[in-house]
Amino acid sequence: MSGIRPEGTAPDNLRNRTEAMKHPVDAHVGKRIRHRRWMIGMTQQQLADKVGIKFQQIQKYETGMNRVSASRLWDIARSLGVTISFFFEGLEDGGKEAADADILADREAMELVRIFHAIPEQQRRRLFDLARVLTDAA
Repeated sequence: MSGIRPEGTAPDNLRNRTEAMKHPVDAHVGKRIRHRRWMIGMTQQQLADKVGIKFQQIQKYETGMNRVSASRLWDIARSLGVTISFFFEGLEDGGKEAADADILADREAMELVRIFHAIPEQQRRRLFDLARVLTDAA
């Protein structure tokens, strides 16, 4: 039967409409939540526990499918150790992301940043100098 689909799945046309209805600011805030969570090595479950919600709700916030209320954003910011303004950094006028925000979408780049900040400061400076020399040589 062609009209039957697995329970809990939306038809393609509904999924596409929902995707199109995401507000760019909601999607940006969700990305920033995910990036900060990755940076500090926190799981969705750990963040959900700190905020007092289910991890599925964190997933919905991170994808921009659900809008984060002001009070929930306050709780998330406190749990992640940032100010609320952190979630709006990188937005241009009209709610569009700045062009350089794309690097934050790369999980490898985010992990590299997290690892870099875990290195003691003196060694981190030397590593930074080495990276600068290598890019100049390329």
